[in-house]
Amino acid sequence: MLSVFREYGVVAKESRENINQTAENRNIYQLVHPGWLVTNRMKAWQGSVGISPLRGIVSGHYLCFAPKHDQDHRYLNWLFRSSVYANGYALLSRGVRVGQAEIDNDLYRVLPVLLPSLEEQHAIADYLDRETAKIDTLIEEQERLIEILQERRQAVIDRAFENAPWPTIQLRREIEFLTSGSRGWGDYYSDYGERFVRIGNLPRTTLQLRGDVQLVDIPDHVTEGARTRVRERDMLFSITAYLGSVAVVEGDWVGAYVSQHVALCRLKQSLVDAYFIGYSMLTTSGQHQLKEGAAGGTKVQLALDDICGLTVPLAPLDEQRRIVDHLDEETTKIDTLIGETERFIELSKERRATLITAAVTGQIDVRDQVDQGAA
Repeated sequence: MLSVFREYGVVAKESRENINQTAENRNIYQLVHPGWLVTNRMKAWQGSVGISPLRGIVSGHYLCFAPKHDQDHRYLNWLFRSSVYANGYALLSRGVRVGQAEIDNDLYRVLPVLLPSLEEQHAIADYLDRETAKIDTLIEEQERLIEILQERRQAVIDRAFENAPWPTIQLRREIEFLTSGSRGWGDYYSDYGERFVRIGNLPRTTLQLRGDVQLVDIPDHVTEGARTRVRERDMLFSITAYLGSVAVVEGDWVGAYVSQHVALCRLKQSLVDAYFIGYSMLTTSGQHQLKEGAAGGTKVQLALDDICGLTVPLAPLDEQRRIVDHLDEETTKIDTLIGETERFIELSKERRATLITAAVTGQIDVRDQVDQGAA
């Protein structure tokens, strides 16, 4: 079974993480051979195109072209996956909305192909194989560094709560108000109004709300919204997906409304610091509670009573604030390093794309590059 990836071209499906399920009925798939051009018709504009190096089967929804040429397959793979060709696929794609644009097969068939001499094709393919491998290795090293930093971040949070002398209680004892959003908020989506907290705004490893901002304009006669409007230092829990995502409301998010997929938990501020409870939920044991529950077995959603039943540490308030200050300082340092590494990876990917386009379009003479490297 083969798949087409934007980053890798045509590869064995099992070699990469892929959420798409393979159907039991193999008759709906197409057989392709090495050298065939395979295109995801719905994602060609993203670069999901490639010359297959393998014999295998692909989705029946893909466009597949058998070769009738003597050109260098490696060169064509680089050419068709270059950014200049991806831009061309976008111009040939039609759809009702972004992300659902399908390439026009008739226009695709007559797309011009840049064909230098076969000798130059070989040289370009050799050059890009070599140079992109260097960049890919560097990217893999940086991705591993991010994994190490994330592990360090988790260890810092876990350590702050390990072997603590404080008793533990159920969160219900510290809750002043608990609710979840109501349905039908899509009717109030607007270009102005108040923020609307959707499940995608909850972070996975931090406590700060983030992501795209959706606004809602609530008519005066709709009173239901008042119940789900957040205040400063309210805690938010994901309850239907991405269980384990937790946030504390501050800044521009104060006054927002929450969706039906988010629980709003208002704590007794005279007893507990919301960030302290938030960090306790980011510990390994806290994540276990949110994702699996005390009774064991993976949960698919959380009820409000599940949140009430969460076990949390009961530390003195001044101790809670000291720990929060410590974790804010330490995690900020690590998050800064992660952010810098992520930017380095993005720049490396941009350089890779630029290098490919420059080589296949003749903007650089790869033979000169080879000579300089040898020198």
